[in-house]
Amino acid sequence: MTTPSKTWIADLPKDRLIAEFSVWSADLVRLADDLARVDPHVDILHIDVADGHFAPAMLFFPDLVASVRKVSARPIHVHLMVADSILLSQIEQFADAGSDLISLHVENESVADEALDLLDRRGVAAGMVLKVDTPVERVEKYASRLSFVTLLGTAIGVKGQGLDEKAGARLQQAKQIIAGCGAAHRIVLAADGGIREHTVPLLRQSGAETVVLGSLAFNAPSLDERMAWVRAL
Repeated sequence: MTTPSKTWIADLPKDRLIAEFSVWSADLVRLADDLARVDPHVDILHIDVADGHFAPAMLFFPDLVASVRKVSARPIHVHLMVADSILLSQIEQFADAGSDLISLHVENESVADEALDLLDRRGVAAGMVLKVDTPVERVEKYASRLSFVTLLGTAIGVKGQGLDEKAGARLQQAKQIIAGCGAAHRIVLAADGGIREHTVPLLRQSGAETVVLGSLAFNAPSLDERMAWVRAL
């Protein structure tokens, strides 16, 4: 399977919401078929990884990423929700599996610089994610080293929650940090969690360039109509 170009982040759409599809919401029994079904609408595949400690869920593993890499040419964004003690080994394993972008958490602060150095050596794009209650300014010192900044709008690693009321203001603050960090490369601002029909317009207006689409896309009565709506925002 062809892999994304080296310039895939710079080449992502700038005139519409980037469509980032969460594999967690796919039909996991028929994963290859479901990924093929949504593929015409996908800009990025988002794969969550959680260790049951940093986040309450237990989610996915390197072999799954390697298998997805075999059936999809879409960029793969791995979101690591893991303890500091295993972060570096997880980065190595998911880089080996074929990840194009790996996001750690700003809360992994004790190993964050080492993790970003490792991603740079491995030639994998780096992102950072912030929990819903983490001050946005904590990402500022890392921003120029990142390609993605993702703000969670709900508690970490739990499906089906409502969007936090501060989500829009937090995105606006992150957008200002990105604009002021001095990076010469593109840094994409993403929203993850609480993605519903009534929240996506607010997130877009607040500066989100992509939202992580779960059931809103995979369970849509008409995926064509749903994605036409998303792209028009």
